[in-house]
Amino acid sequence: MEVQLRVAGPDDASDVADLVIASRHASVPHYPPLVHPDHDVQRWVREELVPHEEVWLAESAGGELLAVMALTSTWLEHLHVRPDLTGRGVGSLLVEHAKRLQPQGLQLWVFESNVRAVAFYQRHGFVTVERTDGSGNMEGQPDLRMLWRPTPSDP
Repeated sequence: MEVQLRVAGPDDASDVADLVIASRHASVPHYPPLVHPDHDVQRWVREELVPHEEVWLAESAGGELLAVMALTSTWLEHLHVRPDLTGRGVGSLLVEHAKRLQPQGLQLWVFESNVRAVAFYQRHGFVTVERTDGSGNMEGQPDLRMLWRPTPSDP
């Protein structure tokens, strides 16, 4: 599958929101259910996420949205892959892109119950550096802060 990466713009917000919502719903019970209704997530993506964070899109050659990732100078956030494409390498492509853009290192939060995501990040060199009881997140679920630092063998 040919995949192209680009930064999201305002016109992408609706598609980004739809993908985030579909990904979250499909990930239950490994991922806690959304605590906000879908329309609030759509508003948040449109008014907060896309305008204020660096949101990367993975698209097919035909422009179909496959996955999204938000990136800051130190954080990899909101990595969501279209549910029917999980395990096909699209998420890995975005993570490796994030590592190239932030070669000093990255960190992320992942729910402890999302064992598939934890294993995915571990395969990409992230290690757990903090565990919480969930009292600091909206879902109230235990989570892990994971960290990736480049090694001398990293390109």
